[in-house]
Amino acid sequence: MHMTVPLPYGSAGRVTDARPERGAVPVDFLTNEQADRYGRYVGEPSPAQLARYFHLDDPDRALVATRRGDHNTLGYALQLCTVRFLGTFLADPTDVPDGVIRYVSAQIGVCDTTGLPQYRAGETRWDHANEIKHREGYRDFTAQPEHFRLVRWLYSRAWLSAERPSVLLDLATAHLVERKILLPGATVVARLVASVRDRAQARLWRILAALPSRAQRAQLAGLLVVPQESRQTLLDQLRRAPTRISAPALVEALDRLTAVRALGIGPLDLSAIPAGRLKSLARHATAATAQAIARMPPARRMATLLAFASTLEATAQDDVADLLDLLISDLAVKVGRKEQKERLRTLRDLDTAAWRLREACLVLLDPHLEDAAVRMAAFARVRQEQLAQAIVTVGALARPAGDGQFEELLSRYATVRRFLPKLLHTINFQATQAGQPVLAALDFLRRIEGTRRPLTVEEAPLAVVSKAWRRLVIGDDHRVDRRYYTFCTLERLQDALRRRDVFLAPSGRWRDPRAQLLQGATWESARPGICRTLGHAFTPDSELAQLAQQLDAAYRRTAEHLPANVAVRIERTAGHDRVVLTGLEKADEPPSLVALRERVAALLPRVDLPEILLEVQRWTGFASEFTHVSAGRTRGEEVATSVCAVLLAEACNIGLEPLVRADVPALTRSRLAWVQHNYLRAETVEKANARLIAYHSDLALARTWGGGEVASADGLRFRVPISTLNAGPNSRYFGVARGITYYNYTSDQFTGFHAIVIPGTLRDSLYILDGLLEQQTHLRPMEVMTDSAGYSDVVFGLFWLLGYQFSPRLADIGDARFWRIDPHALYGALNGLARHRVHIDVIARNWDDLLRVAGSLKMGRVSASDLMRTLGGGNKPSTITRAIAELGRIAKTLYLLAYLDDETYRRRIQTQLNRGEGRHALARAVFYGQRGEIRQRYREGQEDQLGALGLVINMLILWTTQRAFPNSFATLPQMGGESDDHHCRVRQRHPLHDCRPADQRRTLQAEEGEDPPEEALDA
Repeated sequence: MHMTVPLPYGSAGRVTDARPERGAVPVDFLTNEQADRYGRYVGEPSPAQLARYFHLDDPDRALVATRRGDHNTLGYALQLCTVRFLGTFLADPTDVPDGVIRYVSAQIGVCDTTGLPQYRAGETRWDHANEIKHREGYRDFTAQPEHFRLVRWLYSRAWLSAERPSVLLDLATAHLVERKILLPGATVVARLVASVRDRAQARLWRILAALPSRAQRAQLAGLLVVPQESRQTLLDQLRRAPTRISAPALVEALDRLTAVRALGIGPLDLSAIPAGRLKSLARHATAATAQAIARMPPARRMATLLAFASTLEATAQDDVADLLDLLISDLAVKVGRKEQKERLRTLRDLDTAAWRLREACLVLLDPHLEDAAVRMAAFARVRQEQLAQAIVTVGALARPAGDGQFEELLSRYATVRRFLPKLLHTINFQATQAGQPVLAALDFLRRIEGTRRPLTVEEAPLAVVSKAWRRLVIGDDHRVDRRYYTFCTLERLQDALRRRDVFLAPSGRWRDPRAQLLQGATWESARPGICRTLGHAFTPDSELAQLAQQLDAAYRRTAEHLPANVAVRIERTAGHDRVVLTGLEKADEPPSLVALRERVAALLPRVDLPEILLEVQRWTGFASEFTHVSAGRTRGEEVATSVCAVLLAEACNIGLEPLVRADVPALTRSRLAWVQHNYLRAETVEKANARLIAYHSDLALARTWGGGEVASADGLRFRVPISTLNAGPNSRYFGVARGITYYNYTSDQFTGFHAIVIPGTLRDSLYILDGLLEQQTHLRPMEVMTDSAGYSDVVFGLFWLLGYQFSPRLADIGDARFWRIDPHALYGALNGLARHRVHIDVIARNWDDLLRVAGSLKMGRVSASDLMRTLGGGNKPSTITRAIAELGRIAKTLYLLAYLDDETYRRRIQTQLNRGEGRHALARAVFYGQRGEIRQRYREGQEDQLGALGLVINMLILWTTQRAFPNSFATLPQMGGESDDHHCRVRQRHPLHDCRPADQRRTLQAEEGEDPPEEALDA
């Protein structure tokens, strides 16, 4: 069994056989699982661990050989290897796995191991332990200065991060093992971690509470007071984010931002406070009730309120920007619909008038009529009054292309005026050089606010006015139409915000990603390490030469194989060569595969979904990753059962009501609501998912499918029929409603290792890198396969810089461009395809900036999706964008040539994408409640619910992998002596098993031959 960090248990030197009893551990965050595996072998060590910790070199064997008797020789060797692996001596030195005994005995030539009980009973083992301790340089836990260094190291970790105490305990254990310090009992280390963490928390509260002035403290204390004209505290009011897309909602969001700023916390310098600790406190303030915060000690209460207020300004400003972006888009959509509706309504009148004008024009164009007879002939076909009326009708209804929408905008000007004055005076937009014209236009609108005088061309900044808007903004009298100028500015503002040419500060989602890149001395010091990590040279010459060689070889190899490649042909279209690729045919299924599928289906037991969650919890203990939002150490009884119930409610989209059981403490309504509110959040779901994936990856069948180096990414669409900002329109997926995309990543072991919630159906290429750079599992996928939606030159360039392989499935490869570096190379039949040349000089000139961008992404300094927006926006790409795109064209061409040349490669991509589609189908089946629609209003709620869905899907995959093929594993977890019949039928049902809606419980009971309870019949 793989063990990432050995967790020893015992004390320095002579250890007793005492062990903490369950439930008697004095430190409440020390779980039973940690206490059980502390200082003890947990299964067999892996081959790598055997080679590292249990290999005896020549001096070790010479030392061991001086012992008399095989039992002393083997016992001494086992104690020596154990202390190296566990960091402590076992109370029973022979309590080691059989594999370790075989591995060690084979090295020292001891064939008879039956004498180990004699070694355990003798007193010589204590002398051996002391000798090993002094010879190997091990020290006691309390020895100075190492103990002081440990306390200082723990304090630094506790101060700089908001790591949970159980994580600190594991880190402290590994730290001591590495420094050869014999570990004390588990509770000794746990008490030290708890005391150090408490000291760090007390210091944090004390520093934060001392920062505000008396007036600021009064303002913060007022957050917990209920105003006379309201039923809620100001804290509850400020925590409520906007959900409607309307001008009044935007005004309310601006008022909320103003109220946050009125607290006066902005000028306080919080740079000395670790960002993670501040974020953790603010998160607790967001989730906790005002009454709970009011009951806190004064220092903690003030620190919590200050952290909340300091982070809320960025959140509130992001909400304003989100709402503004959606409102501008909504106005454009409504204007377009109304203009189209109006055009359809008047189309008949316009057709009639146009037909009459046609009749008159036919007479005018008739060459056989003399000029003097034209009028009489025209009036003979169309009466003069009818022709005059047709001219009036056409003049009223016909308009130049696009003018209809521009004119229709004027009817929406009153809507804009409802929020524009407050927006201009509340939001302080900032801009890069490219966004300065928008900033100048906003400043001009701010200056003229409240005035009614005509605007001249000389005073209005016109750099923001595009050619399409100019004839509307500037009238014939050379005056500026304020209304059109306002709409033009808002349109350009939206475009600049999306490209981050205009940005906000402080902000989380609308900040400038370029400011987050490594700069100056920081970049100079980080460059050597980043180049080593990414495998790139300091200078571009060797890199470009290698790429040129690879590209040339790929062209020649593909051209050589082309005559035998029946799936590929070259056609001449419009004077250019174009490649045609025949689609993959369905592979025939051999009879053995059909038989295997039938056998697998027969092996799968029929089991309830709650039973799967509970059984996976017994195997993995994933529920221990769900911690209280306050990061406190208290956990209620049977929290694991409650967590499983809440996950089931979220994943099935059925709410908590079907799971409530008043007779089961873990399933009462109040307990489930408490767990849902305090334990279920994105970070805990992510940690639990990482634990499941680590367990699943160790299964033999999962390793047969793949090693986790390959993944696919695709989106799963969900309708959101309620009012929310975090949803977007797309008629193909959501009809007339809005929706979200659950963009998730599937490994080649079928597990989902990361997911992102995207409003609407934004381009996948914006988010494709986020899953690789932000995922927190042990998997390290190096190749990602997608459909064509994630395909762009910039994506290929960034993937190459970061050392990943981007492999999209191409729907129409004929439209793809093939690029070359050598303009004089001849590639046979492919020479006509390779007609575009890469400008490698652009790459060479910007090589350092390319490394800086890649290093910033790798170190997490900037979000990949935010950076992609800035790189891909605008009609005039920046120099760095051009350099990344040129590099991406080389990587893309290498991929296209491999894609054409190898049918197996194309099938491998399709196979991996099918795995992701299979997960999506399973997710649809599980997420059946409320018609499969998301009913969460806020981004956080949507992320939590879909994260729970992904977690449950991974549980189903893990359970099926292990239960369907039990004979393929060396060992299976012991299930308390249950028989094999347990897999097919649950004998003693857990209360959580009956958490389905009543109608489903009755159906299943009828199928199983059980009599439904009377209350179910009454229902």
